[in-house]
Amino acid sequence: MLQINNLHAYYGKSHVLHGVDFAVNEGEIVALLGRNGSGRSTTAKAIMGLVDWEGDIRWKAQALHGQKTYEVAHLGIGYVPESRDVFPNLTVHQNLLLGQKGSGKGSRWNFDDMYAMFPRLKERQHTEAGVMSGGEQQMLTLCRTLMGDPDLIIIDEPTEGLAPKIVELVGEYLKKIKERGVSVLLIEQKLTIAMRISDRALVMGHGAIVFDGTPQSLNANANIRKEWLEV
Repeated sequence: MLQINNLHAYYGKSHVLHGVDFAVNEGEIVALLGRNGSGRSTTAKAIMGLVDWEGDIRWKAQALHGQKTYEVAHLGIGYVPESRDVFPNLTVHQNLLLGQKGSGKGSRWNFDDMYAMFPRLKERQHTEAGVMSGGEQQMLTLCRTLMGDPDLIIIDEPTEGLAPKIVELVGEYLKKIKERGVSVLLIEQKLTIAMRISDRALVMGHGAIVFDGTPQSLNANANIRKEWLEV
């Protein structure tokens, strides 16, 4: 589905990604792990056309080079950035409505799905998004992205700053998303959630992929964990 070959990315003169190669297949949760500054968020931004890049990124065999962010989204890739971009002065329901693709007909998801998956959002559907907690805003950003009916969702550090109980819930939601046939690229620092729900784990270091395998094989590889993951 998503195929990345020899990806290089730059911030001004700074060369951040050095020949990244990996794929995300249909109906798969892939965890992209690594320390801060290893290039994980830049990889997501390159896929979405938010940074300058060279190499080859293909989505369902279509080359993404030169595509604008909204064009990439229209092709079926959803992006939930770390910054939790809600529209603060709009209600929860209005935020979801803005995410909806067209009239919403034929979509995998509707308002009832979102409210069933996140009862807290149903309780607060008429509340302005700006007054909600970080965890609630995180859920709302994820739901708004799902309302666009993507086939792949890229989620950057969804559990950052959330209470352990909420972290567990996020893991459950990601599994539900996968059950509906949506692939997930999960950029995460918390190994526990990533190892529990992922089909495959990728580890980044210094702007390149240094490990690609099952969570079990990463668990068994103390050297990789020590060199690239442990703080």
